[in-house]
Amino acid sequence: MLFQKKIDRAMEKLHEDSDAGRAEREHASGESCEQEKPELEKGDFLAMTIAAIITILPVAILVLLGLAAIMYFTLVH
Repeated sequence: MLFQKKIDRAMEKLHEDSDAGRAEREHASGESCEQEKPELEKGDFLAMTIAAIITILPVAILVLLGLAAIMYFTLVH
C-alpha cells in the first residue's frame, strides 16, 4: 500500500489514546486501573446543589416565560 506506514502509525496512536490502550499500559506497569474519587467535604453537596439551582432555574424560568408569552399572543390576539 502507498501510505501503509502512516496508516499503521495512525492506528497505533488511536489505540494508545483509547481506553483499552490506557488499561493495557496501566496493567503492564502494575498501576491501578481505577481512579480515586475525590473526598467530599462537609458542605460540598449543599454547595453543588445551590450552584445547580442558580444555573438551571433562571434558564427554566426564561423558557417558561417564553412559552407563556407565545401562548398568550397566540390565544388572546
